[in-house]
Amino acid sequence: MESMTMDGGQAIIRSLEAEGVEYIFGYSGGSVIPIFDALITTPTHIKFVLVRHEQGAAHMADGYARATGKPAVVLVTSGPGATNIITGVMTAHMDSVPMICLTGQSVSWMIGKDAFQEADIFDMTMPCVKHSYLLNASDDIPRTIREAFHIATTGRPGPVLIDIPKDMSSGSMSDELRTEMEIPGYQTHEEDEINMKHVQDIAEALSQSHKPLILAGHGVLISGAQDILLELAEKLRAPVTTTLLGKGAIPETHNLSLSWLGMHGSAYANKAVCECDLLLNFGSRFDDRILGDPSCFCKQAKVIHVDIDPSEIGKMIDPDLHCIGDAKKVMEALLPHVAELNTASWIKKIDGWKQKYPFKFKRQGSLKMQHVIDEFYKLSEGKAIVVTDVGQHQMWAGQFYKTDHPNTFLSSGGAGTMGFGLPAAIGAQFGKPDELVVCFCGDGGFQMTLFELATAALHKLPIKIVVLNNHYLGMVRQWQELFYEDRTSGVDLEGNPDFVKLAESYGIKGFNLRRPGDVKRIVGAALEYSDGPCLINC
Repeated sequence: MESMTMDGGQAIIRSLEAEGVEYIFGYSGGSVIPIFDALITTPTHIKFVLVRHEQGAAHMADGYARATGKPAVVLVTSGPGATNIITGVMTAHMDSVPMICLTGQSVSWMIGKDAFQEADIFDMTMPCVKHSYLLNASDDIPRTIREAFHIATTGRPGPVLIDIPKDMSSGSMSDELRTEMEIPGYQTHEEDEINMKHVQDIAEALSQSHKPLILAGHGVLISGAQDILLELAEKLRAPVTTTLLGKGAIPETHNLSLSWLGMHGSAYANKAVCECDLLLNFGSRFDDRILGDPSCFCKQAKVIHVDIDPSEIGKMIDPDLHCIGDAKKVMEALLPHVAELNTASWIKKIDGWKQKYPFKFKRQGSLKMQHVIDEFYKLSEGKAIVVTDVGQHQMWAGQFYKTDHPNTFLSSGGAGTMGFGLPAAIGAQFGKPDELVVCFCGDGGFQMTLFELATAALHKLPIKIVVLNNHYLGMVRQWQELFYEDRTSGVDLEGNPDFVKLAESYGIKGFNLRRPGDVKRIVGAALEYSDGPCLINC
């Protein structure tokens, strides 16, 4: 960064500009006024998006990062402003999303003395960030921001928090601005040489397999490995299943795709896991929604685990073979050492399962969530960026909206954060302004962050907001029906507002959808509407 006279706030904006930041999502407050002032006094292309709640800012940044693959920035004030982003930070951390969180802090000489709006956000967020900083000098700003972006985007990505006392953001800078990084304890495996012995062992194991199955996790999308994954699968003639967050790692319309697996995934993917003789996992952490009982998982198969994070190897499943490294680089190293396998009978068996156990629903009777999602898939020709909230609708969106392209199915996986959907869709639309963004929400999750309708309306973002309104916390109710003898408790969302009138109060076009016969017409009308956001209350 060039030398010039500036204060800390201006140095922050210039440092973010140098990192290519397009948007800052946030909410103002006393401890960050110098930074907000710098947005005015510093020549910059960065646009600030004023949200209606700090949690919304974190989820917007998350959605932007997932849709674009670029790190996103959150800026909030101290105390409750900072604590309000913790849910969003934890959501990003669980799903390995790069995010830079700038939080205001009391002046340095008052830290630890219960100053107004003081909170120890450094320690509060330590379990759910990749790294934290508490600035001690204004001159450290350029170096710290450069380090934060490096840490957030390398290795296994994740959020990084920088806590900024007000006297640091308002203090003057010296003439010499140092940007050389000083992170001796930080190591990644991106640039490491892939262990070719491990690669050759994997190739040898594959050569002996007749019923292979590739599992593609979110790590495949993070590494940009979707094209070479398809090449590898086609060369081997090996079927591929994904995790929920791995949707799009292989086109779900491809004949080798088994859709996603696990508790709510396809029956044929789960059957393939039970009967395969080799499971090759790229970039999935073997989470509990896939495994069920780990001692029963893939008992008949040789398990191979490839991951960039060494801590994931053996954490849930003790693999027979493993390789540490970026998924794309490992695939590139593996591809020349493999040949087509004799999988004809295996593929035929799986195709039989696909015919026998498809995702399906009954169109007769009352309006069903699956019907609405399926119609959006058909009328949009599968080309939307789909953002979901959390609950039953999330699972049905995963099942009935097939994903053929990477980074177009955005959902809270590890954290399962209700309220994620709407703000994440807003962030995705900012990041991909020319793409169709469809947000599927349940009535429960939607009401947790519905105030961000104001942000969508203000910026005239053409998001299609689909509220799948069954007046219940449907996922919990389903479990109570299945496993607790139908004793429903704490799931009846009595008192829901009129969501269409609510949308109209923000100046947003609203549709009511009540009958199956109206689905095609109303979904079509929503897709054609282009004058800002619209909402369908189903």
